[in-house]
Order: sequence, then C-alpha cells, then structure tokens
Amino acid sequence: MKLCHVTIQTARFEDELDFYTRYAGLAIQRDMRPMGRNMVFLANEKGDTEIEIIQNADAADSGNVNLSIGFAAGDLDALHAELIEDGLQPTDFVSPMPSVRFFFVRDPAGVNVQFI
Repeated sequence: MKLCHVTIQTARFEDELDFYTRYAGLAIQRDMRPMGRNMVFLANEKGDTEIEIIQNADAADSGNVNLSIGFAAGDLDALHAELIEDGLQPTDFVSPMPSVRFFFVRDPAGVNVQFI
C-alpha cells in the first residue's frame, strides 16, 4: 500500500501554497483552480506522495502538536535562516544523535513541518 496524499484544509490557501512550493520545494502536480475549485496537489514529481491543499474558509487551525509532516532538506542552516528572515518561527535545531539533525516550523495553517 502506498500513501497517496495528505490533505490540509485552510482559510489561507495562497499562503499555504506559497509555503510548500517555496520552502519544501514542491511543485503543483494537479491544479483544480481552472475548474473553479481552490484545490491543488503538490509533490516533488508525478507519482510521489502529494500534499493536497484545499481552500476552506471555515477551516480552523490545523495544528496538532502530536502530528508533523517531514521533508528531507538540502542546506538546513540556510533554510532555517530563510524561515526566520521571512518572519516564521522555526524551532532550534534538534540532534538526538550525531547523524540526525532537524527543526520544526508551523505552516500557515498551523501544521507542524519538520525539515531534516
């Protein structure tokens, strides 16, 4: 069985789309906006697990301290600095063992995103 997608409903559709394309490097794979629906599927490339973003004006903060979405990042230090410069508040780096280093930041909908 393969994980197809993770869905995030948000009142901040454009901010959410910008976050995942800018910081996670995802690209739109399927775009429902031409059909009148603010809904997109993002992934690294076609066939990969996708992040589905749906506009929902009634969506509450999607944040859950016990849930996160993780991405492998290239230059963690540069990404961390960019997030701070852009006004986001990433956590300090965590390194539970010498070969592992990561941090978290909340996306515009409140979802915890881990960059490893």
